Amino acid sequence: MAAAAISHLRRGAPRHARALLYLSTRLFSSSSAAGVAPLAAVAASARRLLSTSVDSGASSTGESYKPPLFDPFRAASLASSAPPLESPPIEELPDDATPPPEEEPGLPAPEKDPVATACQHELEGLKAWVETVRSRKESTEEKEAWSLLGRSVVSYCGTAVGTVAANDPSTANQMLNYDQVFIRDFVPSAIAFLLKGEGDIVKNFLLHTLQLQSWEKTVDCYSPGQGLMPASFKVRSIPLDGNSEAFEEVLDPDFGESAIGRVAPVDSGLWWIILLRAYGKITGDYALQERVDVQTGIRLILNLCLSDGFDMFPTLLVTDGSCMIDRRMGIHGHPLEIQSLFYSALRCAREMVSVNDGSNSLIRAINYRLSALSFHIREYYWVDMKKINEIYRYKTEEYSHDAINKFNIYPEQIPSWLADWIPEKGGYLIGNLQPAHMDFRFFSLGNLWAIISSLATQRQAEGILNLIEAKWEDIIANMPLKICYPALEYEEWRIITGSDPKNTPWSYHNGGSWPTLLWQFTLACIKMGRRDLAQRAIEVAEKRLSEDKWPEYYDTRTGRFIGKQSRLYQTWTIAGYLSSKMLLDCPELASILICEEDLELLEGCACSVNKSARTKCSRRAARSQDQLHTVVGEQKSIQQNLEDVKKKKLKYDAKDMDH
Repeated sequence: MAAAAISHLRRGAPRHARALLYLSTRLFSSSSAAGVAPLAAVAASARRLLSTSVDSGASSTGESYKPPLFDPFRAASLASSAPPLESPPIEELPDDATPPPEEEPGLPAPEKDPVATACQHELEGLKAWVETVRSRKESTEEKEAWSLLGRSVVSYCGTAVGTVAANDPSTANQMLNYDQVFIRDFVPSAIAFLLKGEGDIVKNFLLHTLQLQSWEKTVDCYSPGQGLMPASFKVRSIPLDGNSEAFEEVLDPDFGESAIGRVAPVDSGLWWIILLRAYGKITGDYALQERVDVQTGIRLILNLCLSDGFDMFPTLLVTDGSCMIDRRMGIHGHPLEIQSLFYSALRCAREMVSVNDGSNSLIRAINYRLSALSFHIREYYWVDMKKINEIYRYKTEEYSHDAINKFNIYPEQIPSWLADWIPEKGGYLIGNLQPAHMDFRFFSLGNLWAIISSLATQRQAEGILNLIEAKWEDIIANMPLKICYPALEYEEWRIITGSDPKNTPWSYHNGGSWPTLLWQFTLACIKMGRRDLAQRAIEVAEKRLSEDKWPEYYDTRTGRFIGKQSRLYQTWTIAGYLSSKMLLDCPELASILICEEDLELLEGCACSVNKSARTKCSRRAARSQDQLHTVVGEQKSIQQNLEDVKKKKLKYDAKDMDH
């Protein structure tokens, strides 16, 4: 009910606004555990509607706003020529201006808006937890990690704008691009800073990368579409107007034209949107999201992702190496990692896009894509023992609208290791799906972010964590977490990776263990009420990270060796550990990144518009099953809360008896 009211309110329907106010009042008056989650959803939606901006005309003019092109050597010097990063001050009234009329005495004070109150309470609660994080006692490893993270900070024109990828003194002469600020690498650093109450560096990062978005990108006389975010940038000092004694700092971005393989970073813009929402939720600085340039940046990213093409599926079609796995690893097509981040970015953008006449079509496009994408991933990417047995019995070459084997998957594609590996209770989302091809490898980031963003159903999310717990020695072992499982070996490795010497079996992206995934694992565990799993994984990592000098990744099947080409003092390893520790101690702060389930997304099926008999939609059955599993999951959560309360009461009663 909360999700329905929120969605209609965002479309600007006054009657649904009144319904939401009434709903929030009802939720506020309730003190039961069941009312907490819906209340948070109401507050999250209402926050965007109640947020104020310094520039009242920002949202109305943002549709036609086009950021200017920047000169690659001059425009990055923001100190003198570029617009200020801060919002312009509010103009004061002139001396002869008529002051606003004073309220007549004796009139009753207006009633407080319950939705605004809910938003304020949520913000105050988050700030209180941030203070708790700041005052908590830190271990020796955490103190070392904070010191290292501070040394990795990059400054530009006197302000902190990010952190370098690695600060390994042993490779000072062979830095390659590890001395640059990567968007995806900075995200765990940004989360660590936000949880510690240090938001300025995150705000500077968001605004400076936004300005880089408008730069002209060219590879061999061809320019990609507008809206592409850079993979990384570096602060360089260049002579000022040819003067060898005076220098100015410039930002030098890389959009993929210098990267290995010349691949554009599809995930950069998605991470930027996710981080923008997290910054607003924890700081309360929603004026940043309302700025014209920020709104334009969001729309450019969305236009790039939502553009029409030849593809028949709602998933994003990308090339190999366009995300964290940035080398050839056979993930071209529709990799799960990109789809999970895409879904999360759409959910975040839907909250932040200013609602006006110019954005109505964009919001409709977001809703339709979210609806189609969630159904597609849940229905076709999910595998468990039952589904694998179904694929094993598939008939092929079906030509009809009622085909069961819609993608013409041949049963012989089921790998020999899978039948014995997958547990009876549990499952996961496969790595990729294309016509006549299913990639059955388990990819950690895609599955974890599917849980965090609610792309996976309640039952599927529980199944993913059950699988990780059952296959602990394969996915966690001596160092969390495997980036993918299993590794490509022998002829398969030679053909798919092109005999990549860095991606040998059980190394780097080919089955290596990456400690930076720990913070995303912690988020998923918190969302599903499995903090015990996150605690186990953190304890495993703590035994070695500091002693091993914070490596980028680990090799071998169980993660026993430091990676053969691993950089030491890798920043996102350090930041991932810090974020995990803080989130585990204050799990309430996980709400800045988590998206709760929105059942109304499944109602937005475009097939209902088409009355043709040819169009047959299987969503109704799937939707009813998702709703059933969600209700069951909520009932289990309520029951667990009640049991916890009973245990605490018995514990206190026992103490009273002792006294």
